Amino acid sequence: MKKILVIGYVWPEPNSSAAGSRMLQLLEIFQKQGYQVSYASPAADSEHMIDLQSLDIIKVSIELNNCSFDEYVKKLNPDIVLFDRFMMEEQFSWRVDKQCPSALKLLETVDLHCLRYARHQAVKHNKDANMSDNLNYINDIAIREVASILRCDLSLMISEIEVEILTNIYHVNESLLLYLPFMYDSLDEVETVKKWPTFESRKHFVTIGNFRHEPNWDSVLYLKNKVWPLTREKLKDAELHIYGSYLPKKAQQLHNEKQGFFIKGWADNAIETISQYRICLSPLRFGAGMKGKLADAMLSGTPSITTTIGAESMQGDIDWPGFIYDTAEELSDSAITLYGNKKLWLEKQKNGLRIINNVFNKEENKQKFLSKLFSVIESLDEVRNNNFTGMMLRHHTMKSAMYMSQWIEAKNKLTD
Repeated sequence: MKKILVIGYVWPEPNSSAAGSRMLQLLEIFQKQGYQVSYASPAADSEHMIDLQSLDIIKVSIELNNCSFDEYVKKLNPDIVLFDRFMMEEQFSWRVDKQCPSALKLLETVDLHCLRYARHQAVKHNKDANMSDNLNYINDIAIREVASILRCDLSLMISEIEVEILTNIYHVNESLLLYLPFMYDSLDEVETVKKWPTFESRKHFVTIGNFRHEPNWDSVLYLKNKVWPLTREKLKDAELHIYGSYLPKKAQQLHNEKQGFFIKGWADNAIETISQYRICLSPLRFGAGMKGKLADAMLSGTPSITTTIGAESMQGDIDWPGFIYDTAEELSDSAITLYGNKKLWLEKQKNGLRIINNVFNKEENKQKFLSKLFSVIESLDEVRNNNFTGMMLRHHTMKSAMYMSQWIEAKNKLTD
């Protein structure tokens, strides 16, 4: 039986983050291709982690800087190793190279962390994160992340913009990258609308997102201080309800019923929750990748209002299912307009269906992924020989990471 080992930065939490949902989509594809899936992580168990065993996935706890992993991976001898984010590739790829040199190394980037970091720094310095001239693309995270991409045989990119940045700015060979967006089952454009709550039955605004994710927290503060006061001034009875996992005390303190600003916390089912509201309001000022909350809004028939960065790489050539603006005034004005205009609201709702069925078409994207994956598997030696930079990085990283890890392991034994 073919085997794949996934080394996760965290245990998958599909109800907490887009990254968790995305990971389950990938695991399902491999299972349907006949792979035995093992999911290993050094992370502690979390409150909202999915029960992997119930999905017939082998759950394995591993340790950082411990040779026990070498014994484990050698015995497992996987055909493919999938690293969940570049940090796991840094920690474990040299061990995989040493014990299982013929295993294909696949990197799930989740989003381009160095891009998110550069945009965050721009916002911190009161600069427009949409402007390339304001971004410091050459940063420590970029050096680490791009090196990780080069060391792997194939990296999955959820955003077309990120593929462009990697090829044009960091000069990564495009053959090492695969643009693979979200993957959803197609929706019947008539029957699906009938099942959704109607315009009249919905009220208020909603936003949702893991509070540990910095772009989400910044968005909540931006709503509280800039966007919502302008909206509430015109829509006196409207409320904004904010959901998200890992609710911190600082977020709870923003709750203010007189202002119509409600901190709700955890939502058991994001799509069902969002479907009760008229508009998803998500003014993300920085970030990268694709935004799960906006995809969930489309899946629930809820038009959304977001920023250029929020909508980035999510619509193809289809009109956005709502509005895209980058100032508090424009975001608020569009929210007020859409909230009271049923005809416009229904038009925007249909755009979301079209994006799900075209940009995020599960069968088309799955076949594209499998075609590329099988091509790399069949010509793995050629792929590696054509990636000389990656070959050099693997050589030197194996030495530096190996000695550092062994030093930490020896140090830990002395202090135990």
